[in-house]
Amino acid sequence: MLALGIDPGSAICGWGLVDGLDAKNFGVITTSPKARMQDRLLKIYNELDALIKNFQPDVMGIEKLFFGKNATTAIPVAQARGVVLLCAAQNNLDVLEISPNEVKQSITGYGAAGKEQVIYMVTKLLKLSEPPKPDDAADALAIALAACYEANSLARRNFLET
Repeated sequence: MLALGIDPGSAICGWGLVDGLDAKNFGVITTSPKARMQDRLLKIYNELDALIKNFQPDVMGIEKLFFGKNATTAIPVAQARGVVLLCAAQNNLDVLEISPNEVKQSITGYGAAGKEQVIYMVTKLLKLSEPPKPDDAADALAIALAACYEANSLARRNFLET
């Protein structure tokens, strides 16, 4: 099952593709802070749409929005997240929304794991020669792995219920 993981952001939007424990590709979509927000969102949409059309993933995992202390920075992230969800819907792609703690639990076995632990486990699980860079791409690979695990678990549950 090919899973596309998305770590949404308006400046840097991480993406990663995994098929089971095989990393297919990963990277980031970057936008200029000098560009108008609508142009930044359009760039994210267009590049993500091209990725989906090129790789034809079975499922998309996206990180649930987490509001920390600074709600001001959460607004552009929420806008990027909305564009990502729209792109998934327009490509008829199933979406699994996964919280940061669920991703950490899925990848490291500990829901409060640190970023370094997650990157270490992503590198080991996917047998990468070096940690994925930048961190947004590593996070997207972790989300893709968690989505792949969740989608396979849901498929097994549905199979057993029939």
